Amino acid sequence: MTGNESCVAVLGAGSWGTALAAVLARNGARTALWGRDARAMARMATTRRNARYLPDLELPATLDLSADLAATVRVADVVLVVTPSHAFAGLLEAIAPHFPARAGLAWATKGFDPPTGKFLHEIAAERLPGIPCAIVTGPSFAREVAQGLPTAVTVHSADAPFAQRVADLLHAPHFRAYTGSDMIGAELGGAMKNVLAVATGVADGMSLGLNARAGLITRGLNEMLRLGAALGARAETLMGLAGLGDLVLTCTGDLSRNRRLGLALGRGTGLRQAVAEIGQVVESLETADTIMRLAQAHSLDLPIASGVQRVLREEITPAEGLRELLAREQKPEYTQRFLRH
Repeated sequence: MTGNESCVAVLGAGSWGTALAAVLARNGARTALWGRDARAMARMATTRRNARYLPDLELPATLDLSADLAATVRVADVVLVVTPSHAFAGLLEAIAPHFPARAGLAWATKGFDPPTGKFLHEIAAERLPGIPCAIVTGPSFAREVAQGLPTAVTVHSADAPFAQRVADLLHAPHFRAYTGSDMIGAELGGAMKNVLAVATGVADGMSLGLNARAGLITRGLNEMLRLGAALGARAETLMGLAGLGDLVLTCTGDLSRNRRLGLALGRGTGLRQAVAEIGQVVESLETADTIMRLAQAHSLDLPIASGVQRVLREEITPAEGLRELLAREQKPEYTQRFLRH
């Protein structure tokens, strides 16, 4: 199916939702962007700008703007949810009565469902059973996508034709969309990288150097791979765009909210002040707890993720967390058990 034969409803008018809606509209898909703030959506329709999140992006003339959730969803062939993870379940409940029988659900949300710790594909299966689902993930800052800079993402789904359909809608010369079938790996990578980005941000905030940053990214990837193996994720997924790619971007790019949180903490700013200064949702605050619950359920030792959790709970300072990491006993880089996976 070509882009102009599909109607896509993008739910969530933040920076990432706006950028993806612009990509879809430019690709020829009939696209509507929904936001819950009726005044903000009316201003966007008039000015063709999202003044709060992406003021420099001129919205395509063909992109519809709406604050009517039911009307936006009813006509869609593909519904793409782009909200923070804490709003995901509630939004699915709201759209379920209006969801067209012919439509599929995709999301570009990263994280877990905070109250339950479930993966988002599990929430989707509960709220919209039998609907084809896909996750859009990978190393992608919204601002750079809006600027038309080269970006690569990956679309994972248990339904291969639906993954291809979503990828076809997104794919463009400057926005490459790959496909895969490992939803657990894709979702784990997109969530866990936020926790590890706090660790590298703390190290950079403490001016520990590039060696420390590279070491934390690499050992963080090791933790991601070990947890992924326990959960049934594929190593190639976590070594690809959904895992390593997103991890490197989030750990090194200052557009990352989670990295900026770590930078502030490493420089001595208090947690509440740091979050307030960022002014947007910082997913790691809730994701760290879920990652550690999963690790404990599988008897895994994840020292970097554990240290981040304890810092975010204000049980230890960043300096104390660093000392604990450096004091760990020497051991092989990979265990034989891990190498067999």
